[in-house]
Amino acid sequence: MNVAQTTVLVTGGAGFIGSAVCRLLASSPGYRVINLDSLTYAANLRSLGSIEHQPNYCFVGGDICDGNLVAEVLQQYEVDAVIHLAAESHVDRSIAGPAVFIESNIVGSFRLLEASLARWQGLAGPQKEKFRFIHVSTDEVFGDLPFDEGIFTERSPYRPSSPYSASKAASDHLARAWFETYRLPVIVTNCSNNFGPYQYPEKLIPMVIQNAVAGRSIPIYGEGRNVRDWLYVEDHASALKLVLECGSPGERYNIGGGAQRSNLDLTRTICSMLDQECPLQDGRSHADQITFVPDRPGHDRRYAIDATKIRTELGWRPSDTFENSLWRTVRWYLDNPWWWRHTKAEALESVA
Repeated sequence: MNVAQTTVLVTGGAGFIGSAVCRLLASSPGYRVINLDSLTYAANLRSLGSIEHQPNYCFVGGDICDGNLVAEVLQQYEVDAVIHLAAESHVDRSIAGPAVFIESNIVGSFRLLEASLARWQGLAGPQKEKFRFIHVSTDEVFGDLPFDEGIFTERSPYRPSSPYSASKAASDHLARAWFETYRLPVIVTNCSNNFGPYQYPEKLIPMVIQNAVAGRSIPIYGEGRNVRDWLYVEDHASALKLVLECGSPGERYNIGGGAQRSNLDLTRTICSMLDQECPLQDGRSHADQITFVPDRPGHDRRYAIDATKIRTELGWRPSDTFENSLWRTVRWYLDNPWWWRHTKAEALESVA
């Protein structure tokens, strides 16, 4: 794909993954970035401070469920590609209140697909050929894996376990249908669990860091045996840029860091890092703050991504080891309390 003068609409660009994508594209030659975000609780424009004044970056406040607004943005900014990241994404919140997940993740994706289809159908020649719709999804749509075997591939069946993953599965199917029925040049990606700077503290890694530093208990669901495959967010952003530039319409690409860790082992690793970076005065380990709480309903045992396809076909791979990326993440949270201390206190009480 020729990136010269490519205008990309990033939905949810003030969120964790979206802001990483915006920072990367806005810092890359030939790109203009339009960030459409409704600024719900997990969005944070402070995550975009490094690019907010650049001439090739623009923020637009708005909801993807507003089809007229989306259509207007696509036409006004002459958008060449969409990277769709806007979504409600926390499993616990989906269990407590699924309605907003249905509205945002399913209805919002439908509105965006409809507006993108109209935009694409109105194009001609090289501009129409260049257009892409990158639908960013999760490995959670594939459901649950046993602790000791199996891995998710691009051909894994869908078996979502939570309202969140069900809503994402539905949006995946919509995106795929818009390719099959209308030939809209859609590419679907499914990623493993992301981590890194600028992540809202209800998620596991920032929650552990911030609760540990604040002297709070570190709550872990069940026995902490649940396993996740961890992906550094900046590596995910680079993968999405590569999919945009080189991916084939109609294809699906799994993006995973190849770093499976149980929640308990990961939490203990972070506590060990914190013991070195900010030791407790009484000599105890931060791991002593770990507490076990009743498991949540439908808690999937294990996720594991096979990223062979994107590695072999597009040449993507993580930029560093999981351990080094985790060290950078821990250090970032310790060095940047200005970013996370404004968040709501209840976010720090989330569990993993």
